[in-house]
Amino acid sequence: MKTRTYRMSARADAAESTAERIVDAMLARLRTTPYERVRLEDVASDAGVTVQTVIRRFGSKPGLMTTTVERELARIAATREAAARSTPTETIRALVAHYEEYGLLILKTYAEAPLVPGLADIAGRGRAYHVDWCRRTFAPHLDPELDEATRARRSAQIVALCDATTWRVLRIDGDLDPGATERALTEMLLPLLHRTGPSPS
Repeated sequence: MKTRTYRMSARADAAESTAERIVDAMLARLRTTPYERVRLEDVASDAGVTVQTVIRRFGSKPGLMTTTVERELARIAATREAAARSTPTETIRALVAHYEEYGLLILKTYAEAPLVPGLADIAGRGRAYHVDWCRRTFAPHLDPELDEATRARRSAQIVALCDATTWRVLRIDGDLDPGATERALTEMLLPLLHRTGPSPS
């Protein structure tokens, strides 16, 4: 009985490892290739499995895409929670590091969401998380004497400032290195806050 249980557990672990390998391969393709040009044959080859294995596990390319984005959304949320620091300056530093890893992938996912059934809902949850994170993270640093309308406006400004699109405008379009991007974001953020913490160095 123990031997049978062990074998079943080993098979389950192997299946899970194979699924993770396939998702990793899909993610690597998505980082550099438009969704419409990603082929299951290439993903399967990268993962060292057959196309039939991919289809059996995920059903279709859209199924694999949504599974991949779901997994990365959970990882992104964990990273963003870790980015919330004691001062706004430290938070922006961690946020820029986060976008160095995930920024382009986030923006690509938003752009391609209409192409994949179910992906728009996942992207919407990602957007809602971003808004909630910004509000929770920076609310303690807003002037407590702000009236409701001004507080709402400040929160909306912070959400826009911390968006991956703003990072891209500075980092990619503006050709700033990560340090300069961090400084630019901090310079825009601190005037919106009451308890600003240390100025950017």
